[in-house]
Amino acid sequence: MSKIVVTGADGRFAKELINYTSKKKFIFLNKKKLNILKLNSIIKAINKFKPKAILHLAGLSRPMKLHEKEIIKSINLNIIGTSNIVVACKLKNVKSIYFSTSYVYPGIKGNYKETDALLPWNNYGWSKLGGECAAQMYKNSLIIRACMTEKPFLHKEAYANVKSNFIFHSEFIKIFLKILNKKGIFNIGGKSQTIFNFAKKFNTNLKKKYSKGEFPLLQNMNLNKINKYK
Repeated sequence: MSKIVVTGADGRFAKELINYTSKKKFIFLNKKKLNILKLNSIIKAINKFKPKAILHLAGLSRPMKLHEKEIIKSINLNIIGTSNIVVACKLKNVKSIYFSTSYVYPGIKGNYKETDALLPWNNYGWSKLGGECAAQMYKNSLIIRACMTEKPFLHKEAYANVKSNFIFHSEFIKIFLKILNKKGIFNIGGKSQTIFNFAKKFNTNLKKKYSKGEFPLLQNMNLNKINKYK
């Protein structure tokens, strides 16, 4: 794939991605250079850099409580902003690459495939699913349902009864870069295990905690589709 414009250049994942990619191929733009809330700003960037795709990383993520307290901000950045990206891509015939989340799944039965029914369990998941709706309507799209985190693990305690697919950014990137030319939906994450078991390997002082309803217990995804490309 030729040049790719990346939104949200100041974000955590974008900063990690910079270390693994060619500056000639990936063009990282922050809010000052590409404002996802302004359609004209997106189109201007497309006209200037003439990319084959936009990798959309900009938006509102953590802390998740923000999506409960600041609903309007969450809607604007994660739903309307993403819709603007997709509209611009459609208008300019550019591929859309969108990062969603494993939190769009209900978290009740686990082992979720890309074709399983979706039912987010918090506002963050709803906001990302809202963005997915726009991306799904545009067939020239790649949608990643991601489960990843920074290294080292940021917290002093982790859930010992919540099963997930956490993987560190650096390992996630190696997998993601192999499917840049694909379309459709892919789950990407690490081994299905409790969050505590994932994190304790890197922090021997990590303490256990237990979800009592604030987190669904089986958030893990089925990775058979993406495993074909590893």
